[in-house]
Amino acid sequence: MGDVDSGHRWFDSHCHVYDDKVPGGPDGSLEAARAAGISGFVVVGCDRATSLAAIAIAERHDDVWATVGVHPHEATNGIDTIRDLVRHPDVMAIGEAGLDYFYDHSPRATQRQVFAEHIHLAHEHNLPLVIHTRDAWDETFDILDAEMTPTRTVFHCFTGGPSELEGCLERGAYVSFSGIVSFPSATDLREAAICCPLSRMLVETDSPYLAPVPHRGRPNQPAWVAAVGTAIADLRGTSIADIANATTTNAHKVFDLR
Repeated sequence: MGDVDSGHRWFDSHCHVYDDKVPGGPDGSLEAARAAGISGFVVVGCDRATSLAAIAIAERHDDVWATVGVHPHEATNGIDTIRDLVRHPDVMAIGEAGLDYFYDHSPRATQRQVFAEHIHLAHEHNLPLVIHTRDAWDETFDILDAEMTPTRTVFHCFTGGPSELEGCLERGAYVSFSGIVSFPSATDLREAAICCPLSRMLVETDSPYLAPVPHRGRPNQPAWVAAVGTAIADLRGTSIADIANATTTNAHKVFDLR
């Protein structure tokens, strides 16, 4: 991999800086990221408590926006736990929500129902939908088709290959790549990163998870989103500036940021 570049303007489209494992905590990690050239951040809620934490961080920082949602792991808690948070002015998306058939921490029928309810909520408030899907591509696509994919939809931490990428693009979605794209073993995912149109690409850290090369094995942080973009630039044989500019522009577009 080439040298990681921090001289461009990046945007971390998905992070959890309220998590105790994030180095420096919310404020410290954001300060370090700004010093590394990261210009904006979406802090993502996974249940009521973390959605409230995301909102609180967004209230303190002009370059941070929040999402509210119920992760499939928490689907048994139901979507009503976050409905009252949706109208907060710093909330820019619904999610993360979706299906996780790898861990099955919530019954699959409950996951499907709560995912559909998130889609309805996104439609109701004309907000983007942030999707988590693992080992559940077919049913994720089926539910999106049945409920109508929101105009602005993001597949966060994309883990599929070219076929799954095509399914996302056919539904008009954006695809967000995490540090996994820097792992040499992620062959299909890296092929998808080469194939993905720049107009539909985002980058994220998913902090504190999935630290990219050369930081693997350490708690992730938003400052390292540049390493994700650099890995994609290396794979595509394009300039780092092209990836930085496109993904930052796309983040502002999909989350309707001014």
